[in-house]
Amino acid sequence: MVRDALKRQEKRGLVEKAAQKLYINKLAAHFNVRDLAAAVSPECYVSLDSALTEWGISTQSPIVLTCVTLKQTPPVNTASARITFRTIKKSLYGGFTDKKTRYGTYKIADAEKAFLDWIYFRRRDRLPAAFDEFEFRHLSRSKLLAYAKNYPALLQQTLYPALLEYPFAA
Repeated sequence: MVRDALKRQEKRGLVEKAAQKLYINKLAAHFNVRDLAAAVSPECYVSLDSALTEWGISTQSPIVLTCVTLKQTPPVNTASARITFRTIKKSLYGGFTDKKTRYGTYKIADAEKAFLDWIYFRRRDRLPAAFDEFEFRHLSRSKLLAYAKNYPALLQQTLYPALLEYPFAA
């Protein structure tokens, strides 16, 4: 019965299927894709390029919201929302704060944690970690070092030269 009603509303363009048993209400004011990510994977947190842009660290504007989570989660690809979920080890999970929106709450990585997650996944995917798009003066050197202790040595080998080369906050 409810499924039939949702199908009718979807045909009329009033809702959009985002994931199994999750629909986007196209009439809801101030829809936030971060709320959708939290509904799809409640333990996920916004990180990598998405968080770095939100904190003013990256000069790039990603078109896909990237979240980090503990378990494999399929991506969301709809006309209204694109979300990618990256899986991280439990020992690296954390370093985020809650942000409230009109309809809920989502988790977002601290700027330093998002930066380290970015390096971690670049190295894990065997991609170069080019730092030319970042505003390092907004990152705390001491927080970076504290978070970096939990990451593999390969990440630290990438981070330490950058700590010497770029102007970080104390």
